[in-house]
Amino acid sequence: MKRVLISGASIAGPALAFWLRRAGFAVTLVEKAPALRVGGYPIDIRGTALTAVERMGILPALQDLHISTRRLTFLDGDGGEIVALAPEAVVGGIGGEDLEIRRGDLIRTLYDLVRDDVEVRFDDTVETLTDAAEGVDVTFRSGHRDRYDLVIGADGLHSRTRELVFGEEAPFHHYLGYCFAGFTMPNDFGLYREGVSWSKPGKGAALYAVLDSEKVHGFLVSARPEPPFEAFRNPEAQRELIARTFEGDGWEIPRLVAAMRAADDLFFDVISQIRMPSWSSGRVALIGDAAHAPSFLTGQGTSLALVGAYVLGHALATNPDHTAAFAAYEERFRGFAEANQALVTEGQATLFPTTAEALEQRNAALRQFTEVPREPKPEHSALVLPEFPVAVR
Repeated sequence: MKRVLISGASIAGPALAFWLRRAGFAVTLVEKAPALRVGGYPIDIRGTALTAVERMGILPALQDLHISTRRLTFLDGDGGEIVALAPEAVVGGIGGEDLEIRRGDLIRTLYDLVRDDVEVRFDDTVETLTDAAEGVDVTFRSGHRDRYDLVIGADGLHSRTRELVFGEEAPFHHYLGYCFAGFTMPNDFGLYREGVSWSKPGKGAALYAVLDSEKVHGFLVSARPEPPFEAFRNPEAQRELIARTFEGDGWEIPRLVAAMRAADDLFFDVISQIRMPSWSSGRVALIGDAAHAPSFLTGQGTSLALVGAYVLGHALATNPDHTAAFAAYEERFRGFAEANQALVTEGQATLFPTTAEALEQRNAALRQFTEVPREPKPEHSALVLPEFPVAVR
């Protein structure tokens, strides 16, 4: 039985673990966090990804977890309403079919699906990799050593696996011109299953309330010509950078900044994509954001992770040779991933314009939308999944 190590137990990792166990592989999941990381903003599952979760047998459970956001309200710099819309009118989804669920709910669902069939190592991570003809020798941060037939990096935008095998991140990191801070705060706004988005040229803020009426997700987004590298490993510098950006702004911005300063769940990062000429080298391959992060501006990160896990799992199940399997994975999936990454141009203009003229154009476009959902984006469903060849064990 071939042994596979998957680094990362968020979305792509457990999804791939499911398909590899179905194909008869022995799977180990390693996660650097001490437990499942179930926080974060709501995520979307659309198009081809719905087929993937249906074939996993979890579509009914995810439908029960659907948030069903009622509306998105866009505000100008003074807090005045521009327009209130159905979410589908903005993202181009299909009302009644696409799923929006809390990220933590999806992670728990995927983990529960595989926890009894795979080895899971929390609070550990890959320290070194040595790819040889017979296998991959892995040293973990804990000091544990082992050999695997294959190693898969599902460890996110700033992937340690990618760094070890392909080198530093910079050549693959395509910065989209923004940084953001996400956090939760008390829901003193009377919001429920809705979002509110405020914008001025070059910056934006949002409040997003889902099913928990006591908490709301807060976001502060700032356009910057260069990534703020100096703040990446310094939470206090992150808070100061965001606070300076929004100094003097009105609406609820002072409350958001104060909540951001006090938050114990602050998440700070840049909005960017990962673009690589190849997603594999030897016995190591990448999936999810580690390979092809599209950025949250596309709304497709979760869907790409789920579909990519299915495609890679299928490739490994139908190709005994890993080199042929990795090639089949890229051949089938790359066009789909790149088409969804290309959605960022539209998403960028819609969400956070950097000039007053572009902001007015965005607002004018929003006013033309109706409550009736538009046609879904063809990129969401551009890939037809092959049937998986092996029965569930």
